[in-house]
Amino acid sequence: MADLGRPASKKSNAKEAKFLSRLVVAPDSNFRFSKRKPDQTFGWDKEGAAVELAELLARIDLLQQKLAAESRQSLLVVLQAIDASGKDGTLRGVFGPLSASGVQVSNFKAPTGAELSHDYLWRGHARTPATGEIAVWNRSHYEDVLIVRVKNLVPEERWRRRYRHIREFEQMLADEGTRIVKINLHISNEQQRARLQDRIDDPNKRWKFRVGDLEDRKLWPKFMKAYEVAINETSTERAPWYVVPAEHKWVRNLAVAHILHHALTEMDPQLPPDDPAMLGVVVE
Repeated sequence: MADLGRPASKKSNAKEAKFLSRLVVAPDSNFRFSKRKPDQTFGWDKEGAAVELAELLARIDLLQQKLAAESRQSLLVVLQAIDASGKDGTLRGVFGPLSASGVQVSNFKAPTGAELSHDYLWRGHARTPATGEIAVWNRSHYEDVLIVRVKNLVPEERWRRRYRHIREFEQMLADEGTRIVKINLHISNEQQRARLQDRIDDPNKRWKFRVGDLEDRKLWPKFMKAYEVAINETSTERAPWYVVPAEHKWVRNLAVAHILHHALTEMDPQLPPDDPAMLGVVVE
């Protein structure tokens, strides 16, 4: 077992950065899903990945504690994907083991009430992380250039200018101390079909299925095109997109954990100095 109390070595960090270069979408790189394999394993095996994930989550937990103690920076993680890609499973497997007091999860569904009375970024801005926090968005402001585009919910001239809005919104958050990583969970059309069928067949999963999922599935090519455009338009140096192969859940979780660990390591949160008044204190 690795010494989890010791920071990862420069060699280990460099290896992680090299791995993540296979997932990140560089600005102006003309990303296409057809160039990424959704069933990629990177040479990992399931048992080894489980051990590595456990050690990585322990390191992330320590980094999260430092982030909270420092209370100067924050981290926003955006999880965005087509239906049945595994967003909920990622939340359980990667973020579930972390301290609930320091991780705030928001689920973005169709806007209602006051949300419809404000601009489309209003509800997102209200859920950005405070200093010392990690915020995870299950779906996000990107719905307004995805489902809104695919289903023609607003005129084209409105959703097209939103790419610029989003870039500027994320740049503002970054300028004010929020690190942003955006993760797309990538599965194939056939894998989605199998997972939706599993939801129908399994009584314990049936509650996740809605008839509208079948209508959305017919729009697969349009959704994939909308995702490609959104990723290409908004993957920046300060708020990059990572495309994670998600057909193997154990690969998905380990890859996302590496993204999270790398971001926190680069943020390098520091514990505040000890209060001299506490030195030598003995609790009776």
